[in-house]
Amino acid sequence: MLNLEESPARLFAALGDATRLGLIKRLSNGAEQSIAQLGEELPISRQAVAKHLDVLQSVGLVRRTRRGREVLFVLEPKTVAQARRWLTQVSAQWDDALGRLKMFVESQP
Repeated sequence: MLNLEESPARLFAALGDATRLGLIKRLSNGAEQSIAQLGEELPISRQAVAKHLDVLQSVGLVRRTRRGREVLFVLEPKTVAQARRWLTQVSAQWDDALGRLKMFVESQP
C-alpha cells in the first residue's frame, strides 16, 4: 500500500484522470468486477481499461485477484480511507491559515 505521508502526489496523480475516477466509482459498490464489466459502455478498449487499472493498483487503490481464468478487481478501502484522512488534515491546515488571514485583515485599521 502507498504511504501518503511519503508520496500523496502519486495517489492523487492516479486519480487525476477522468477514466480512472470512473473506474473507482464503478468499484465503489464493493463488488469484484472483471475488466470486461468495468469497461462496459466506455469508449476505450479492454487493454486501455487494464492499463488504467494497473495505475490504480500501483498506488494501492485497487486489488487484483485471479479466479480461474478471470482477473477481478476490487476497491481497496484502506487506501481510500488513508486518502480521506490526508485530505482532512490538509483541509484543517487551510482552515487554520485562512482563519489567521481573516483575523489579520479584520484587525487592520
